[in-house]
Amino acid sequence: QVHLVESGGGLVQAGGSLSLSCAASGRTLSNNTLGWFRQAPGREREFVAAVTRSATWTYYADAVRGRFSISRDDARNSVYLQMNKLKPEDTAIYYCVAGWGGSAPSRYDYWGRGTQVTVSS
Repeated sequence: QVHLVESGGGLVQAGGSLSLSCAASGRTLSNNTLGWFRQAPGREREFVAAVTRSATWTYYADAVRGRFSISRDDARNSVYLQMNKLKPEDTAIYYCVAGWGGSAPSRYDYWGRGTQVTVSS
């Protein structure tokens, strides 16, 4: 079975930066699109970013484009999210995912348990 484990969440002031990591185990995910979703209290789960196999393409939600950067390291079976210029509205639980790609949660077969990111004003 495949397990995804996020790390790097925490509390940061507005304007600051935070780096998230996600390590997969169970099998290689080199042929999967890897990505990140987030969910804030009272809000629907939303797409954040994705990176395709071999890092051929990257995709970002409009809300984070220019501030966040997604990357992958297939040798480590991992995906990362560098978050800069953080805003209070970025506060959410962040989930790493693996699957077929796209902005819909149903397109991803594997999900981590999530890591909390809190941005103070």
